[in-house]
Amino acid sequence: MLVQHRYTSAQAARRFEVSARGWSLVALAAATLASGQVFAGGMLAYEIGTADVGLASAGYSARAQDASTVFTNPAGMTRLEGTQALASGQLLWANTKYSIGSGTSPLLGNDDGGYAVGSGGWFPGGGAFFSYSVSPDLKLGFALAGNFGAPLTYDNNWAGRYYVQSTTMLGVSLLPSIAFKVNDRLSLGAGLNAMYGMYTNQVAINNVAPIFGDGRLKLDDRTWGWGVNLGLLYEVDEGTRVGLTWNSQVNLDFKGPAHFSNLSPTVATALNTAGLLNSTIKVGVKVPQQVMASVFTQLDPQWALLGSVGWQQWSKFGAINIGIEDTSHPVSLTTDIPFKDTWHVATGAQYRLSEPWLLNFGVAYDSGFQPNGSTVSPLMPLNTAWRFGVGGQQQLSKTSVWGLAAEYIYGGTLKTDLQTTAPVAVGGRGNLIGSYDNTGTLVMSVYGSWKF
Repeated sequence: MLVQHRYTSAQAARRFEVSARGWSLVALAAATLASGQVFAGGMLAYEIGTADVGLASAGYSARAQDASTVFTNPAGMTRLEGTQALASGQLLWANTKYSIGSGTSPLLGNDDGGYAVGSGGWFPGGGAFFSYSVSPDLKLGFALAGNFGAPLTYDNNWAGRYYVQSTTMLGVSLLPSIAFKVNDRLSLGAGLNAMYGMYTNQVAINNVAPIFGDGRLKLDDRTWGWGVNLGLLYEVDEGTRVGLTWNSQVNLDFKGPAHFSNLSPTVATALNTAGLLNSTIKVGVKVPQQVMASVFTQLDPQWALLGSVGWQQWSKFGAINIGIEDTSHPVSLTTDIPFKDTWHVATGAQYRLSEPWLLNFGVAYDSGFQPNGSTVSPLMPLNTAWRFGVGGQQQLSKTSVWGLAAEYIYGGTLKTDLQTTAPVAVGGRGNLIGSYDNTGTLVMSVYGSWKF
């Protein structure tokens, strides 16, 4: 995490804002289709509207049954005949609502903030995937999907407003890919991950004097980050295959002027004296590298078993908390939040109900990425996660398939315990003590696959 403060001119700030708006227009359609989600042990989701939702990600990098393998393991394209395409969409509802505890500073009020994730708990997702056969052994592919981050919105006057009011951290990936079949058993694949990152963060500022109400600090930026996805697929025999993937770290370097509004004269003077009022904020987010190993085995004409084990390096993520600890004696606009690496394990099955119908089942677990057990930051109300998925798909013709899938992600009860030395009455953020009870997310997806 890199954070830097310096004075900037109004002209430079205007140039920055025009540039950010330009990139926003470029990514608007992609973001609408492929907005990121928060589910896993960290902020990378396996849910992009495909059959993997019903499998709870079991067999993620070994299934290779449709064009979504461009995203999950590019080497799997060597199993696809001809030209294939898949389009997916999903709707999610997250039960992430805050309960204020008795230790919270009374002057913060009793507004619980409402449903924190999405709009009233709802937010969309999905993706588009394409595979083209240059020859039986050489494939080209392209994927568009968003699996990093989420929108987070609390009521403006909620009890934790001095820690966060709203924040959006999204990554939409464009993935041109290639795969080559080395021999009858081994295939290799690679893809360029061009990730368009979108970041906003808004927090209330304690003006101390009630006559002024709350001030506001906002950061808004867009940027590109670059990474590489590598995949290997090894077919042990006709019915069993093993997939191994590595996705590199992607650096999203956000930067922008600190936009303050509605500051009281006293707070504005204190910020100006500290050199923070006209500062530039740099936020270096590192989307973590990850490794996934998966297996698929066809037991008989009806049953297949799938499994996955994965690792994500969240210890280098370096997310930031924007705000002011004490407006009477401001020191910094930012503080770092430490994280730890996570592990993922999943198991699932496919059952051939009839010639046109295939059913999917799966369960998975992700370890937590916030280091203090069940205690989390209101900036990221998630940690460990259990997934339970079910789905089915129907072969409509020799060239088309459609499917439905649903998944429930249980995050348990998460606590907050944020305490400050400066009371709210003299400019502090106050103590925010409470919990997010029985957090969970329902994922509903639909997809269609075509061969040409």
